[in-house]
Amino acid sequence: MEKTLYIDIILPLPLNSLFTYSVPKGMEQEAESGCRVLVPFGKSKFTVGLIVRSHDRKPDFNVKNIERVLDKEPVVTQGQLKLWQWVAEYYMSPIGDVFNAALPAGLKSEDGYRAKTETYVTLPENLRHEQSLHVAFGILKRALAQQKTFATYLNMSHWDTIVGDCPDEKIVEVTKDELMNEAHATAGVMRQLFEKKFLVTYEKEVGRLNRGGEPHLDNIKTLSEAQQEAYNQILFQFLKKKVVLLRGVTSSGKTEIYIHLIKQALERHEQVLYLLPEIALTVQIRQRLQRVFGDRLGIYHSKYSDAERVEIWKKQLSPTPYDVILGARSAVLLPFNNLGLVIIDEEHETSFKQQDPAPRYHARSVAIMLAQQFGAKTLLGSATPSAESWNNAETGKYGLVELDQRFKGIELPEIKVVDVKDMQRRKMMYGPISPLLLETMQQALAEGEQVILFQNRRGFAPMIECRVCGWVPKCENCDVSLTLHKNMNLLTCHYCGYTYPVPKQCPNCESDDIRPYGYGTEKIEEKIMELFPGVPVARMDLDTTRSRNAYERIINDFSAGRTKILIGTQMISKGLDFDHVRVVGILNADSMLNVPDFRAYEHAFTMMSQVAGRAGRKGKRGLVILQTKDVEQPVIRQVVDNNWRDFYSLMLAERSLFHYPPFYRLIYVYLKHKDDDRVDTAALEMGGRLRQWFGARVLGPDKPSVSKVRTLFIRKIMLKLETGIDIRKVHQCLHAAQQQMEEDKRYSSLQIYYDVDPS
Repeated sequence: MEKTLYIDIILPLPLNSLFTYSVPKGMEQEAESGCRVLVPFGKSKFTVGLIVRSHDRKPDFNVKNIERVLDKEPVVTQGQLKLWQWVAEYYMSPIGDVFNAALPAGLKSEDGYRAKTETYVTLPENLRHEQSLHVAFGILKRALAQQKTFATYLNMSHWDTIVGDCPDEKIVEVTKDELMNEAHATAGVMRQLFEKKFLVTYEKEVGRLNRGGEPHLDNIKTLSEAQQEAYNQILFQFLKKKVVLLRGVTSSGKTEIYIHLIKQALERHEQVLYLLPEIALTVQIRQRLQRVFGDRLGIYHSKYSDAERVEIWKKQLSPTPYDVILGARSAVLLPFNNLGLVIIDEEHETSFKQQDPAPRYHARSVAIMLAQQFGAKTLLGSATPSAESWNNAETGKYGLVELDQRFKGIELPEIKVVDVKDMQRRKMMYGPISPLLLETMQQALAEGEQVILFQNRRGFAPMIECRVCGWVPKCENCDVSLTLHKNMNLLTCHYCGYTYPVPKQCPNCESDDIRPYGYGTEKIEEKIMELFPGVPVARMDLDTTRSRNAYERIINDFSAGRTKILIGTQMISKGLDFDHVRVVGILNADSMLNVPDFRAYEHAFTMMSQVAGRAGRKGKRGLVILQTKDVEQPVIRQVVDNNWRDFYSLMLAERSLFHYPPFYRLIYVYLKHKDDDRVDTAALEMGGRLRQWFGARVLGPDKPSVSKVRTLFIRKIMLKLETGIDIRKVHQCLHAAQQQMEEDKRYSSLQIYYDVDPS
C-alpha cells in the first residue's frame, strides 16, 4: 500500500505555525519544497501557500488535499526558507508575516502575476522559401499598401536575403508596432495581411525593466591614494573578519571604493548585494553603477510595480541572474545563488529597520546573516556609524577601516550656529529663515551655486490652532494633532492617513481666527518662493515623491542645475552627491533633539552631520547654517567641531551606565486594544507575568508618546537584557506569557507584538 504524501506549508497570514495538507495521487513529484500550492482554507476559500517540507507522517487530525501545485520549479530557495525562519524567530514575528513581506504580491495569489507580452510578426511556414515569396508579391501587386508593408517586414527581418530556403543573414524578430511605425501601415492593412495569411503573429514575454546596456569595466575611475589605501585595508581586514566597517567622512569617495570591490567580486564570479537606506539614493548610485556594470545590475525596491518585482525575483532564480542587486531594505529577501559580497551603505540609517507592518526586521542584521549563509563578506559604510557598529568595530568583532580625507582634498564645510531664540526676540527672522542664512543664500545664488534647506517635517504646518480658545484639531482615530497640507486644503493624519477638511471657524468658540502653527516643508517652500521670486525651487518629501519617477526627476533637475534650491526632509541627508551645493541650512535642529528616545542625540548628530556633508563638494568650501534655540547643547558643539570621537565616547559611556544598547539588548512589548481601560489592565497583567521570569529587567508598562493609532489604544513594556543571556529562553517566556493572555476571554481581541532591537 502506497503511503500518502503530506506537506507542511506557510500561509500568507499572521500565524506562527505551519499547516499540513495531503497531496493527491499523481501530484507527488510536483510538490517540491519552495513551490507554491493552492489550498483550501476556511469554509469556501482558497489561498496560496508555500511548501516548506514534505513527509509521510499522518497527522492526528483530518487533513485536506491541496488543490494543485502552481509552480514547475521552486520560487523560493532553501537558503531563503532558512533565512525566513531566522527572521521569524529572532524578531518574534509569525512566519506568515515574513512570507508576506518577502514575496511580491503577484506570487502570493493564484493569478496575481501576468507576464508582460508583446505581439510579434513573422512569416508563416509556407512562405519561408524564395519562390513562395515571389508568388506572394505577385498576389499583392494590386494592394500596394499591403505589398509595401509586406516588403518592409521582409527588409526589417532580413527575410529578403533568402536564397532558396536559407536566409543570408540572421532573422531579426519584429514587433507588430515596429512594423506599423516603419511602414506607416494602418490597422486595416495589417488585418488584411493577417487574414490572407501573408503574415502571422505570436506573443512573446518581454521584460518591464530598463536595460542597462553592455558592461564597461574600463569606466571604473582610478582611486586616489587615500582611497587605494582604504581599499587595500578592507581587503586585508576581510582576511580576518567577515564584517568590516568603513568609516569614511562625507565626500571621501566611499562609492568608488565599493565599485572596485564589486568588480573584484564579479571577477570571482560572485554575486553582490548593495543596500541603500532610501529609494531616492538608488537614482544616483544606479547611474554610476550602470556606467560600469551595465545590464549586470538589477534594481529592487518598493517603487517598482509588483509585476517588475516578480520579474526580478524570477530572473534571480534563472540560470542568468543579475550579478549585482542594488536596492532598499526589501532587496535582502531576494533569492541569491552565489553571494560573495554585501555592501550596506549609510549603515547607521534607521530606515533599514522595518516598522509596520510586521516583520519588524533590521535589514543590516538580516543582510549580515544572509552573508553568513553564503560565507560572503559584509562591508558597512558610513560617515557616522551607528553606536552598535562602532562598538563592534572598537571591540574587534568587526574589522575597522577609516578614511578621513575628502576626495580631491575638498575641505569639510564651515558650520555656523544661529541662536533662533535671540533672533525671534529681536524680531529679525524671516519666517524660519535667519538673516545669516538669507544673506548666504543670496550670495550663493548670485554666484550660480545651489542651496539645500533641511526641515524634518513635511506638510505646510504641524498643526492649526484657534488663536482665541487654543483649540487644535486632532485625529479621531489617533492620538495626534492633524498636519495642514495647504496645497490640498486638507488636514491629514500622518499615522492613519485619514484626511479632514480645513474648518472655516473654530467648532469650540466659533472664532474664524484659525492659523497654522510651525513650519513644514510645504510652508518653507512657499516662504522661499516669496523671498527668491523667479528662482527655481524643488521640494523633496513623502508628498512630492509618491509617484514612481518623482525621485529621479527631482534629483536629476537639481543635479543639472535646473533647480537652485532644494527643500527636503531626511531624504536629502542620506548620501546624495551634488557638485554645486555651497550652502546648507538646518532650519530647526531642536526638533531632532527634543524627542523622548534614548537614541535622540545619536540620530540628531548623524542627521546633522550627514546634511552638513552635502555642502562644498568641489572647488569651494561649503557653508552650513545650523539654526537652534539651544546653542549651549553639547551635541550642537560636537557637530560644529566634527568631534565625532568625543560624541561616541560620551554616548557609549552613558549607554553603558543606563543599560542601553550596544551593552544591553532591548525588546519592546506592545499591547493594543480598542478599549483604553482593557489594554491598561492587560498591560499591567502582562508586565506582572514577565516580572516573574525577568524581574527588574522589565520596565513599564507605560503609554508611548503616541498612545492611540487607528482607533487602537497602545501600551508598551520594555525589556532590558544583558548581552550573553539565552535569547531562545527569553523568546519562550515571552511566547508563554502571550499564550496565557490569549487564553483569557477578557483579552480575546487583544493584540500583542514585539519590536526586537528597536532603532
